[in-house]
Amino acid sequence: MAANSMNNLTTLIKRLEAATSRLEDIAQSTVDPSSAASGVPPNSRALMGLPGSAAGNAQSQPPAVQAEDLPASVGAFDEIVNTDIVKFVKYGEQIGGVVADQSAGVMRAFGAQRKILLIATQAKKPDVQSPLYMEILTELQRQMGSVGDLRETNRTSPLANHLSAVSEGITALGWITIEPDPAKFVTDVFGGAQFFGNRVLKEYKERDRKHVDWIQSFYQIFKSLVRYVKDHHAAGLIWNKNGRDAREVMQDAPPGQSGTNAPVPQGSGGAGGNGAAPPPLPPPPPPPPPLPTLESTAPGAQLKAQDGGDMDAVFAQLNQGEAVTATLRKVDKSQMTHKNPALRASSIVPQRTSSQTSLSSMSRGKSPAPPGKKPKPESMRTKKPPRKEMDGNKWIIENYESESQPIQLSAHMSQMILISRCRDVTVQISGKANAISIENSPGLSLIVDSLVSSVDVVKSSRFALQVFGVVPTVLLDQVDGATVYLAPTSLETEIFTSKCTGVNLNVPSGAGDGDDAADDLEDYDECALPEQIRSYVKKGKVVSEIVEHAG
Repeated sequence: MAANSMNNLTTLIKRLEAATSRLEDIAQSTVDPSSAASGVPPNSRALMGLPGSAAGNAQSQPPAVQAEDLPASVGAFDEIVNTDIVKFVKYGEQIGGVVADQSAGVMRAFGAQRKILLIATQAKKPDVQSPLYMEILTELQRQMGSVGDLRETNRTSPLANHLSAVSEGITALGWITIEPDPAKFVTDVFGGAQFFGNRVLKEYKERDRKHVDWIQSFYQIFKSLVRYVKDHHAAGLIWNKNGRDAREVMQDAPPGQSGTNAPVPQGSGGAGGNGAAPPPLPPPPPPPPPLPTLESTAPGAQLKAQDGGDMDAVFAQLNQGEAVTATLRKVDKSQMTHKNPALRASSIVPQRTSSQTSLSSMSRGKSPAPPGKKPKPESMRTKKPPRKEMDGNKWIIENYESESQPIQLSAHMSQMILISRCRDVTVQISGKANAISIENSPGLSLIVDSLVSSVDVVKSSRFALQVFGVVPTVLLDQVDGATVYLAPTSLETEIFTSKCTGVNLNVPSGAGDGDDAADDLEDYDECALPEQIRSYVKKGKVVSEIVEHAG
């Protein structure tokens, strides 16, 4: 009885909210048009074009699904949008700029997914290989792509980590195509987003609280989304077996429910944040200059040139045969340095030493480099093509540089991974590999699930490692600047350092309770590894202690 009473109370509250929303829309429709354009930021329903918004009621067609008749799965999704997404967009507007634009793009992407959820409750599942199925996903893919494009076009921005975190995380909306465990897919995607989000937390934890609130609200979206998928679509997106054809449902849906025409929120602080039209495009570049005229060097010969050059004259000159060299000046033997020793003795042409002659060079080896000569810089060395291939039971990844997307690899327990001469790239290893060895790879970011033995890093500055499972040992040798993130399951990891500086270890501030995947999304505490060692002789033995600074 108590459960039935609670369900009745929940239904009554939803109906009251729907009635209130319609009354507000009626009131807004009676407001003078000049006041409606006052620049007030729209709410989440207006952003997504959901039922109950003023924009949706302005359409001539009535909504096909009333608010009180929404399926439970769509109503729960709306709750995520009206709470977590709205809060995320609000924090993004406080930061402003491209972050606000990208936050609004997340709202539009969720609006596109809501349309798919609503279609699934009324239609049969189409064939996943059919054009109709791809048409249903087109708008969601477009909105997700627009969020990722903001990252690609602003890679030099000081807020690049913000954009990368959202760009990696927005792919979690692809859970609707995953079976049979979409919740695990959302959790795995969160790992890639958390890698960049933790950088935001580390950089702004003591500087600007609104950046911390923004990324934590983004984390909360994942928690709510994981819980939603587990509750309503645990084995994959549920379609209506007894429903209509999906194309008919798409045609019957009014534009207000599509989520495709969602405007950019006003006051977002980004481009167009004040409601003004975007600036006009720059003028086209000027036309190229005319081609130069071709003149012959032969005496009295003048080639005709038309506007932009005459190619016939070029070929005519090339086809002269031996006459081409007729105008070249003959060099007298008295002017040839190899036949006139007197010229070599003058200051005009310096005499070659014996070490510079070809015969003497062949008779002896290359002269050793002078002491203190620096090696050739990396920028002047020949660049080899990127390589990612399997050699026996070893994966070899080398010569990658500044890759825009993570290098993903699936490994097994019997396989080792060798990473060499990579710069400013992210490598993501899924599965449980045997061991990973890294050398001469500055700016490398490594994401791993679990390992049997260890991660060995040599001469790789600005190294970053994030562990989701279990890694027994981490070996760092000649590494300047390293950040290691450990999961609750990898707190027993041993870290060995040699000739290293600036190594920071990030451990979870609290262990997750329960087996819910969302409980593992938590904050980190940063701990610096010691660098200074004090050594002295005591009773004939050398004793070494870590130097601790008080105060």
